[in-house]
Amino acid sequence: MTADPRGFGIYIHWPFCKAKCPYCDFNSHVRERIAEDDWREAYLSELAHFAAMVPERMVTSIFFGGGTPSLMNPATAATVIDAIARHWRIANDIEVTLEANPTSVEAGKLRDFRAAGINRVSLGIQALDDRDLKFLGRQHSAGEALAALELAAGIFARFSFDLIYARPGQTPETWRRELDRALAFAADHLSLYQLTIEPGTAFEQSHARGDFRLPPEEIQAELYEMTGARLEGAGLLPYEISNYARPGSESRHNLTYWRYGDYVGIGPGAHGRLTLAGEQPGGRKIATRQHRAPERWLEMVAAGGHATRQFDEVDADARIAEMVMMGLRLAEGIPLDRFQAESGRPFAASIDPVRYERLAKGGFLAISEDRLLATAAGRQRLDAVLGELLG
Repeated sequence: MTADPRGFGIYIHWPFCKAKCPYCDFNSHVRERIAEDDWREAYLSELAHFAAMVPERMVTSIFFGGGTPSLMNPATAATVIDAIARHWRIANDIEVTLEANPTSVEAGKLRDFRAAGINRVSLGIQALDDRDLKFLGRQHSAGEALAALELAAGIFARFSFDLIYARPGQTPETWRRELDRALAFAADHLSLYQLTIEPGTAFEQSHARGDFRLPPEEIQAELYEMTGARLEGAGLLPYEISNYARPGSESRHNLTYWRYGDYVGIGPGAHGRLTLAGEQPGGRKIATRQHRAPERWLEMVAAGGHATRQFDEVDADARIAEMVMMGLRLAEGIPLDRFQAESGRPFAASIDPVRYERLAKGGFLAISEDRLLATAAGRQRLDAVLGELLG
């Protein structure tokens, strides 16, 4: 069996953090004590469960996300990686990423993670301004963030870090200075996210009370455009809405998501997409989702070997919608032949031509050679574009 060119990934969700950030809507929790031996055994059970379902796949990436997986013992990561290698074939150039916070990394532990099989780290820096770090609820200072970057650069050949912009009071000039400072420490990849107010977060309540204001929309747009231009000038190309990389250094794991490849997701609340044998074109696409609450997830795995709460077939229309929502985030867009492969219908029968033409005339969508793609203007307004395209 040949490897899927879109990749096949394994996502491991570690749901614990030292503190809950006010902007975060991820499934992360603060716990005083964690029975890590039980969690390690649960991950092994989940991996065995999914390996029996989709055997003989070529794993191209492993991603330890969270939460803050750098809080786990490196031995847990090593055990999980070894189990994956027993269950599936491993690509020679496999990417194994660990998310980490500056407050949970130090030289010895990072070296232990490297010895465990991690070959790429993604650091949650978020800001290089101490006042804004406090506003964002982060537990580290700008100095600690830069020290963590220096540590990572000395241990890993590949590393990335995140920053959040469009923060209250931020101007193009202050963001430009912060970007320049960040670029002095960047290697081959950066993730830069606009601050948004997500439902159910502490920021949703404080923003509703008027405790702070985000920059006006025109300033946010200027910040976005300046970000792309500044990073492209430094050799980091905007291959996805919020992600920039030197050519060849894109996140392989995230590309699997955006290219609508298959991936196993294990851990509380983790999602997955798996293609199983079936009569329809491209086989049966299955959406999986694990139980969200950490303690209940652990109980379910101990009792039944897995904690999959959702195991639903994705029909042809939903496959097209999911593929479009993910693929238009990428600068490369979506190959037109993928519509036929996913649904059995060509592009012309999969997308409403009137809607497409309207968006194309507006300068938001285009067909280049054999691909559907969102233009730079379209990616900047992608939620609105998708709403119009998919109805």
